[in-house]
Amino acid sequence: MDRSTLTHPAFRTAAGTLAGYGLLLLVMTLLLFLVPYAIFAGF
Repeated sequence: MDRSTLTHPAFRTAAGTLAGYGLLLLVMTLLLFLVPYAIFAGF
């Protein structure tokens, strides 16, 4: 496997999809767990 294979649009799409899902998971974790914890802990 060489560098030209890794720059194929399919690999870029897969990397973008993984990054997007990771970011979404991080935001949902913050909203669903850390924000309520901060509210109930009294900041």
